[in-house]
Amino acid sequence: MQWKVPLFETDFGPAELEAVQEPVRRGWLTLGELTQELERQFAERVGVRHAFAVSNCTVGLHLCTAAAGLGPGDEVICPTLTFVATANAIKYVGATPVFADSVSEDNLNIGPEQVERCITPRTKAILVVHYAGFPVDMPGIMALAERHKLIVLEDCAHALFSRVAGRTCGAWGQSAAFSFFGNKNMTCGEGGMVTTDSDEVAEKVRLMRSHGMTTLTLDRYKGRAFQYDVVSHGYNYRLDEIRASLALAQLRRLPQFLCERQRVRDRYVARLAGSPVKVPHFDWAARSGPGDYVGHHIMPVLLPAGMDRPALAARLKEAGIQTSVHYRAVHTFSAFASGVASGPRPVFTEALADRELTLPMYPTQSDGQVDLVCEALLECL
Repeated sequence: MQWKVPLFETDFGPAELEAVQEPVRRGWLTLGELTQELERQFAERVGVRHAFAVSNCTVGLHLCTAAAGLGPGDEVICPTLTFVATANAIKYVGATPVFADSVSEDNLNIGPEQVERCITPRTKAILVVHYAGFPVDMPGIMALAERHKLIVLEDCAHALFSRVAGRTCGAWGQSAAFSFFGNKNMTCGEGGMVTTDSDEVAEKVRLMRSHGMTTLTLDRYKGRAFQYDVVSHGYNYRLDEIRASLALAQLRRLPQFLCERQRVRDRYVARLAGSPVKVPHFDWAARSGPGDYVGHHIMPVLLPAGMDRPALAARLKEAGIQTSVHYRAVHTFSAFASGVASGPRPVFTEALADRELTLPMYPTQSDGQVDLVCEALLECL
């Protein structure tokens, strides 16, 4: 279908075309010097000592939970309003996800109060998600974690490079995972990054990412090593040079992308003000601090209670406007009907998730396209 306004649109140009050819010219396609340069620049942007490029954000989350030493019998608190990969990464290591409620209609993230309700003697970690790019109250979460001696991990799939209290998302927890999937703010198709400030965690991630081997193939190719040992169990979670080079090109353009996304959101907020459609974090600019920043990723809105969302989405589709849902509450999926800890059911978020509709957002989206979406949406209501 030819959309008048697609949900997202990837912005590739001459720099990206040049980038994907560079590794071919160099003759080295597996994890190499371009990947290492991407890691160096990314760590610098986040403000941490270590960054590891991985094949996608899901495996990055797996590395975070594994490096934290989580396992059977441990409970990990996470939001239910997230992509299922967040909860799956907890299950991968045999731990048990515990689903927390969102703070409010205005703040779809989890907060310290919602997390504290879920803490039990078996709680070992909190896995936060910076939904839509809006940072979680990390100072509050870190204080809560310190009181209860809990590990904090971050799912930053939406938050590139959001900040709260002057610190970038991905630099708060023990480790964090980012996504470079096709619809993300910078993309290389598939790919991701793990960040950490801990030397101990970094060593674990470095080994687990590549089969537990002590040296990389690149080291042996460059003559820096002749053989290797395998010192731990590991995985093949590496990123290749072609995608790393593409991600580098996108990283250089990211400031422009984020500026344009802010413009698109501002237009939506202005056009939907006073309507029956609620825009979460409507007053973010007014209540944020001087060290806060949002790298907007998606444009979620809440429909009035009782609205037939599928019918509304179908009418918008007829008008050439693509929409989506982010997300169905994870605890309502069949796969999570068992194997999760008993606790307070996040019924508030369950109701919110049923009202959420994601509107188109991308850097090349024109003001006229935003207006078209808003006019069609309000007409449907």
